[in-house]
Amino acid sequence: MGRTKQIANRFREVTLNGLWIANTNYKDQLSNLTWEQATMKIGSLNTIAALTFHIDYYMSGVLNVFNGGPLEIKDKYSFDLAPIESQKAWELLLNTFLDNAEQLARSIESIPDEKWDRMFVDEKYGTYLRNIEAMIEHSYYHLGQITLIKKMVLESEK
Repeated sequence: MGRTKQIANRFREVTLNGLWIANTNYKDQLSNLTWEQATMKIGSLNTIAALTFHIDYYMSGVLNVFNGGPLEIKDKYSFDLAPIESQKAWELLLNTFLDNAEQLARSIESIPDEKWDRMFVDEKYGTYLRNIEAMIEHSYYHLGQITLIKKMVLESEK
């Protein structure tokens, strides 16, 4: 398996279908939540919906670059989730997340091996490889938070 396929598979593992690293993934953790569960506030922790939005925000920004657009995302906006007040709104966020994850995985698969070591947008961001690996690691970090917050939410409902 080539380098590009391996990287795309690692990204799919954390977002869509993997069990190897965390024994779960975003799709598995998010798919059976109600909007009330996804937006339940536990102490000072972010909500599951906010963390889902946060990761999707970065995925969509990188996807825009892969589609030939500029890098327009800013860290200060990465938690600017509009209020979710219905199951439909939660499912829209979830489906957008899952669609963006699959689109980004396909975009990663299309990157030629020689491009991985090229600069991503601007020298300060490092290489394509560094950015995708950072996205994978960042996603696992927040997946751990989502998993723990979900356990707290479900426990609070007992």
